[in-house]
Amino acid sequence: MAEAIFRRADDRFVPGELARGPWSPDAQHGGAPAALLARCVEQMEGGAAMHVARLTIELLRPVPLAPLQVRTRVTRPGRKVQLLEAALWHGETEVARCTALRLRRAAVPMPADIERPAPPPGPGGGSASLAPWSGVASAIAFHSDAVEHRFVAGGFAAPGPAVDWSRLREPLVAGEAVSPLCRVAAAADFGNGISWVLNRADGYRFINPDLTIYLHRYRSASGCAWRR
Repeated sequence: MAEAIFRRADDRFVPGELARGPWSPDAQHGGAPAALLARCVEQMEGGAAMHVARLTIELLRPVPLAPLQVRTRVTRPGRKVQLLEAALWHGETEVARCTALRLRRAAVPMPADIERPAPPPGPGGGSASLAPWSGVASAIAFHSDAVEHRFVAGGFAAPGPAVDWSRLREPLVAGEAVSPLCRVAAAADFGNGISWVLNRADGYRFINPDLTIYLHRYRSASGCAWRR
């Protein structure tokens, strides 16, 4: 199995088999380019002093299992608030785009009695629910080999709300540590699959044309909680 979802080749990112999605053997799962775009935004100048508060990712067309070039630009500069763009290009075709809202980090004292929502139970108490593609897909893919899911409520086989801890099993880019922001972006494309109403067995499909992620704070833990 490949040891990373992408590897660097000069100014391009080359996806491996771990980037593959369920809809086509030649196209990526949405979580792979989403995480790559998050990485590119995070590494733009000034990122260490800023917090990415929102990511909007548009999957403009199937993202191929082929070398991709990243283009970035600042659309709204500022010391406190910034808007950034990152796009993935395959040749002369733009295949995915990300808009990020960054806010300046600052230490802000909070009232001691402020109400904080209780976090969900940790992944240690969850179960590795079998995904609907288990035993069906034979090729290595993002959703079945690059990500681990542990449910503390609900599951892939049950309709309705669910609480799922997911984590990347392999690095996003070879030779690089995976940041919390990238882990969240990688998990975002699973929301429609872990919390569903219409049954896949009846022929319904859940393909995301876009993703919007709001982040209140970063955590250093390696897992990302999805609650639907």
